[in-house]
Amino acid sequence: MQLSEGRPKPDKRLLVKLAIVAVLAVVAAGLLLSGFDWRGAVERCLTAVRDAGPVAFFGALAVLPAFGFPVSPFTLSAGPVFGPSLGLPVVVAATCGALFVNVLLSYVLARWLLRPWLAKLVQRLGYRLPEVRRDNAWDIALLVRVTPGPPFFIQSYLLGLTRVPLGIYLVCSLGVAWVYSTGLVIFGDALLHGRGRMVLLALSVIVVAVAGTHLLKKRAGRTARGEHPTSNLEHPTSNG
Repeated sequence: MQLSEGRPKPDKRLLVKLAIVAVLAVVAAGLLLSGFDWRGAVERCLTAVRDAGPVAFFGALAVLPAFGFPVSPFTLSAGPVFGPSLGLPVVVAATCGALFVNVLLSYVLARWLLRPWLAKLVQRLGYRLPEVRRDNAWDIALLVRVTPGPPFFIQSYLLGLTRVPLGIYLVCSLGVAWVYSTGLVIFGDALLHGRGRMVLLALSVIVVAVAGTHLLKKRAGRTARGEHPTSNLEHPTSNG
C-alpha cells in the first residue's frame, strides 16, 4: 500500500493535451490517406490572401509563419504578383519588413507570452532548457539559424525560450532571413517573366547565402561546441 501511495500521480492536464495531439495526428493521417490535397489547400489559402491585396498579403507574411505556415510560398510569389504594380524594390522592402515583424512576434511569443506554458511542457517531459550566456549568445544564435533542418519558426521559438538577447536574436535572424528572402523574391519574379540574367543573379545570391551560412556554421560550431540548444535539451536522468 505504501509503495502505491508513493508513486507519482499522472498529470491529467498533460495527458489531455497529449490525447488532443494524438487525435489531431490521427485526423491528419486520415486526411492524407483519403487523398486530401494539402498542397492545394495551402495554395488556395495563399491565393485568397493574394487576391485581398498587398496589405493583407504582407500582413499574413508577418503573422502566419510564426504559427508554422511556410515562408517560401510568400517569398516566391510576392514578386510575380505585386512586382508589376508596386515595383520589385518595394516588394523586397515589404517582404523584409514583414519578416522583421514575424521574427519579433515569434520572439515575444516564446520569450514571454507562451514561455510559461512551453517551459512547463518541456519540464513535464523531463528536459531542461539551457541558459545562453552573454559570451556565447552570438555563436549559439548563429548556429541555430544556419543549421538546416528545423523550420524557421521553430528556430525562433528555441532562441526565445533560451533567452538569447533580443538584439543578438534580431541581427542573426534577419541577417539570414533577409538574404534568402531577397534571393527568392527576385528568383520568383525573374522566373515568371523569363529574365535569364535576373534568374542567375538570384541564384547567385542564394548560393552565396548557402556558402556563407555554411562558413558561419563551422565557425559558430567551433566556438559553441557542446552548447547548441538542441543538444542541451537533455533529460535529467541522462547524466547519471
